[in-house]
Amino acid sequence: MTPLVVTAGTALSAIGPGLAATGQALAARRSGLEPCDFAGVSSGYAGRVAGVEAHALPHALRNFDCRNNRLADMALNLDGFAAHVAEARAFYGPARVAVVMGTSTSGILSAEMAYARRDAASGAMPADFDQEHTQDLFSLPRYVAAALDLGGPVLSVSNACASSSRAFVDAWHFIEAGLCDAAVVGGVDSLCGMTLRGFGALGLIAAGPTRPCDVARDGISVGEAAGFVLLERPGVRGATGLARLLGFGASSDGHHMSSPDPAGRGAIAAMRHALARAGLTAGDIDYINLHGTGSQANDAMEDMAVFSVFGDRVRCSSTKGWTGHTLGASGALEAVMSILALQQGFVPGCLNVGQVDPGFRARVVTENERVGLRHVVSNAFGFGGTNCSLVFGAV
Repeated sequence: MTPLVVTAGTALSAIGPGLAATGQALAARRSGLEPCDFAGVSSGYAGRVAGVEAHALPHALRNFDCRNNRLADMALNLDGFAAHVAEARAFYGPARVAVVMGTSTSGILSAEMAYARRDAASGAMPADFDQEHTQDLFSLPRYVAAALDLGGPVLSVSNACASSSRAFVDAWHFIEAGLCDAAVVGGVDSLCGMTLRGFGALGLIAAGPTRPCDVARDGISVGEAAGFVLLERPGVRGATGLARLLGFGASSDGHHMSSPDPAGRGAIAAMRHALARAGLTAGDIDYINLHGTGSQANDAMEDMAVFSVFGDRVRCSSTKGWTGHTLGASGALEAVMSILALQQGFVPGCLNVGQVDPGFRARVVTENERVGLRHVVSNAFGFGGTNCSLVFGAV
């Protein structure tokens, strides 16, 4: 496939605002997970972003006000990202820059709060609840496009925990088809009662901080985050960029609504297709950022799938011990982390692991390692059997 250049990027999560803070937390092995105390839920740990409650959206966009869009706005103002997009907008024209966002929660917390205030007699929602600009899955990309003054194609992707990884795929197709010249790609998901209680009801919330790949792993820690990149064709504006998007693979195995296919067929297909599109072999990959949620079934499936494609040579780890599972934002957040690993030449070993599951055969790393990286893979596998793998290369 035709590679694209990541000319700018940023991230916001429980480990801090922006690329520098994210990289520093990874290097220092400093987790952002703390005991959960959100929306009346006090079980498990969560990755909560500081300052969201106090953040105000621009006055002209106040009708979009919800926790999810506040996270988005906070991230857009980090690392000079909005300024980078403004330069691209001036070069290409507003109508030639697309917005492709992944989310699974959108602004559902606003709906939960409004539902608690519904009319007791009729059940009607409060008159001040603006579903279109908050809970609606299209709220996020519409907000990002408005905040950045963009007029190109706008798309919302909601493929569970693969949402914002899949957003890279759709953005590539937009650019390749000539619908736009650049794309703001990313994902945002925010804490809400539905996800915290829903995963709890499924028995998937870990009692302590999540510990992906550990023999005694007992579930996930839910987090919230925002991650954005700017994708462009190489050489058009002359920018070197942060990394290159070299390949992607997507599949849908449809095995079960919430359990992964034990044989990992969809995950294997996604990784193999990503390699093929990138024109690379398994031996060309230096690091794999695992989906690695910390649940028994997910981690076992992914280990088997990774070993099937890469054997035991390639270093791999999950970064969810830092941020928790940020659901629809995890693909974008972990793509940014993978790019940081490429740039800084290090592999962030899994946090909170006492002993790697002895049944695992892939090369799981549990301590940070300094190593030159040329190509990395970032995996995201979601409920319903949706799978996506991205390949990034150093510039």
